[in-house]
Amino acid sequence: MLIGELAQATGTTVRALRHYEQSGLISSSRAANGYRVYEDGAATRVGNIRTLLDAGLTLADVAVFLPCLDGDVAAGPPSPGALEVARRRLAVLEARVAAQTAARDRLRAALEGAGQRTDMRT
Repeated sequence: MLIGELAQATGTTVRALRHYEQSGLISSSRAANGYRVYEDGAATRVGNIRTLLDAGLTLADVAVFLPCLDGDVAAGPPSPGALEVARRRLAVLEARVAAQTAARDRLRAALEGAGQRTDMRT
């Protein structure tokens, strides 16, 4: 499967696939014409990478899951390393949410202090 075909099959971009490859999460061989060629299982691996990224993990976090990226990541029991990565990432996300909530509350208070409505939705 060529890189464009893999991108289309997985709903990702060629650029993202190159980034995953540079990060060591996927691999390819080269055809005689120099094109990247991926094995059929690459679509499953990319799907799992995207699932983990969508859950808030980083590419570095996803590397911990390398041994199970070719199967159903969600079906198997999590490893202690995977659980630790998930706990750390959750803590980071919760801290970000708290910071954003505090910033929103400060902005809302400033607007209300200036006599402005804050219930507008855009």
